[in-house]
Amino acid sequence: MTVREQTQTIERLTLSRYATLSENSRGRTRPEPEDPLRPCYQRDRDRILHCKAFRRLKQKTQVFLSPEGDHYRTRLTHTLEVSQIARTIARALRLNEDLTEAIALGHDLGHTPFGHAGERALNRLCPGGFTHYQQSLRVVEYLEKDGKGLNLTWEVRNGIVTHTTGEWARTLEGCTVRYADHIAFLNHDIEDAITAGVLSNSALPPDAVRILGSTKSQRITTMITDLVENSSAGEMHFSPDVEDAYHLLKDFMYSTVYVDKQAKREEKKVDKVVEELYARLCDNPSLMPNFYMQIAYKEGIDRAVVDYISGMSDHFAIRLFEDLFVPQKWQVL
Repeated sequence: MTVREQTQTIERLTLSRYATLSENSRGRTRPEPEDPLRPCYQRDRDRILHCKAFRRLKQKTQVFLSPEGDHYRTRLTHTLEVSQIARTIARALRLNEDLTEAIALGHDLGHTPFGHAGERALNRLCPGGFTHYQQSLRVVEYLEKDGKGLNLTWEVRNGIVTHTTGEWARTLEGCTVRYADHIAFLNHDIEDAITAGVLSNSALPPDAVRILGSTKSQRITTMITDLVENSSAGEMHFSPDVEDAYHLLKDFMYSTVYVDKQAKREEKKVDKVVEELYARLCDNPSLMPNFYMQIAYKEGIDRAVVDYISGMSDHFAIRLFEDLFVPQKWQVL
């Protein structure tokens, strides 16, 4: 018996009847020989962790654009926090932790530079619209490895594309990541907003604080514990009180911090940067690397430009904008 087979036996003996077992995966688009050590979801996790799109998350905005300070979240730190929360929930419910972690690490691979401001800009410009969760799926299915994709299992791909809105994942592990994403972004955005001086802890809705707690740690613990205690028989949900408190806090953030003039004063510049890059690259696609030229030939220029821009880090997008539109210094020798 291989190490992988031993691990799969442990899954059968220890995981919940509602968990997704590695041996029951629907498999990959392109069949591959099994790994002697790692079950399929461990392999998916490792492929995501080592891919280029994952590394670029370190220089992609979460909420605050180019903040002064070392402790604000980026898209990468957000992803790691989602993974930690999701794994805690999965372990408590005896779900497949490897599948949960793979989905969590891959859920935002398709996010644009400049956070949701960049996503909104591309959504306006792209003829077919743009959403980061659909782009995350495109990244793992096609864009990574120069058009080969990561060839992930069906369960991981399903969890990635359903992590934000619309239809829920077909696995409880995918549903876990969706809850973890909401828990993470709401609470770390509050902490970042307090650090940035655009929010005070005393301004949070008293009814939400009373139920969830007054600190980030208390709120996350309350929400995780409540979700675990109220999830059974293959269904996941908060208790009514925590559900109401969560939505109260979320509505508060969307009506205050997420529209705060100080925090969002740079977002109009994002529109300008993305719009100008999009127009120039559509007019002159030869400015893109050859891989995206091939996409333009097969799927159209708009598709190639969206793929190229959405994959950029904040720094790269700004640097390319400067190269294309800002006069450069020169010297006469």
